[in-house]
Amino acid sequence: MKVIVCGAGQVGFNIARHLAKENNSVTVIDQMPDLIRRVSETLDVQGIVGHASNPEVLEEAGVKDADMIIAVTYADEVNMVACQVAHSLFGVPTKIARVRQQSYLQPFYANLFSPDHMPIDVVISPEIEVARSIARRLKVPGAIEMIPLAGDMIRLIGVRCTDTCPILNTPLRQLTQLFPDLNIVIVGIIREGKAMVPAADDSMLPGDEVYFVVETAKIARAMGAFGHEESETRRLLIFGGGNVGMFLAQEIERDHPWMRTKIVEASPERAERAAGMLERTVVLRGDVLDSEILEEAGVGTAETVVAVTNNDETNILSCLLAKSRGKARTIALVNKLAFEPLVMTLGIDVVVVPRIITVSSILQYVRRGRIHAARPLREGFGELIEAEAMETSPLVESPLKDAKIPQGVLIGAIVRDGTMIYPRATTVIKPKDRVILFAAAESVRKVEQMFSVQLEFF
Repeated sequence: MKVIVCGAGQVGFNIARHLAKENNSVTVIDQMPDLIRRVSETLDVQGIVGHASNPEVLEEAGVKDADMIIAVTYADEVNMVACQVAHSLFGVPTKIARVRQQSYLQPFYANLFSPDHMPIDVVISPEIEVARSIARRLKVPGAIEMIPLAGDMIRLIGVRCTDTCPILNTPLRQLTQLFPDLNIVIVGIIREGKAMVPAADDSMLPGDEVYFVVETAKIARAMGAFGHEESETRRLLIFGGGNVGMFLAQEIERDHPWMRTKIVEASPERAERAAGMLERTVVLRGDVLDSEILEEAGVGTAETVVAVTNNDETNILSCLLAKSRGKARTIALVNKLAFEPLVMTLGIDVVVVPRIITVSSILQYVRRGRIHAARPLREGFGELIEAEAMETSPLVESPLKDAKIPQGVLIGAIVRDGTMIYPRATTVIKPKDRVILFAAAESVRKVEQMFSVQLEFF
């Protein structure tokens, strides 16, 4: 597949890295020579310095025979025009654009991105994606990650093991004996910053981040098995009333009407805008690092604090202040790469990284054919994949113990006719089964081949 990536910032770089690893032909365009030099020297891609919406630059990048263009520059208008030019002049089949400015995304203007006007196949809003990611975590108290799969019949859950976790130092093969009807499959463990695909004899240790697949109806029991029995959030504090904070509050009002939500925002304009657009959310104007404002907001009784200002340092410090004044679970938005490993050592419960969420949102549209969903788990670790088994797949009609499953691939669940099947050595996958699996980064390409996937586009 030939892909043109417009923009060599953090998101563009990581998209190009993912695609280049899988032997796709990737060309990256950016106006900044330093960014293009970094891309060219680090990745097996072609780099071009130029304006991404310029037809001549796109033609130099090989747009005439490109299968896809992914526009993630810092300017929404450049992203939109690049996709328009790629469609109108060169007939590129699939166009994906990152759009930050929310006025373009209002329902009233929904027709803007139709095929007859500005034919962009997928529009990604980082702020909306981040807000949705945080809202998903709020649905499962104690989870550091939650991804719904197979129509939300199954969920991937991420948890952090504390010293009180009941199943520490227990070989994974014994989990089936301890919880015979729970059907947990652990697909990944992050230990001291290093990712591992666990084997049956591996055990969990304090501080591990554990990712497992479980039937949605059994999540409460599964969380209890890991020692997480936190109560559902009823008092929520949001630090920052920008787009992310606003979208999160709107989703809470719509889907969780029992939550009492307050927003603290320093900007008078943003605070006034938030107060005008939200119905039940209380908006306070003030500095989230001001102790008096925090007391007024009720930080001592809040069960969850979400810091989503546009400043990483403010998000980190405000979460630490909230921890010092109560027992709230804290969620911090962090953009800077250097801060990500540091934050986890400070006692903040969940770190949300917009770059990873945006890359994940885009990559799931790159994988076509019989792969219905693909979500990277932590940077460079691997992907959680939901795929449909075809008759031609080597997995079909033979017990899993005899199937040639690539190294680094773990099957987490099988869904057949609306029922979850726990994968065992004797389990036989049938055509049209939905298979939930984890694939280490180096095995993703093999998974596509295993399911006879062709990268098709509409």
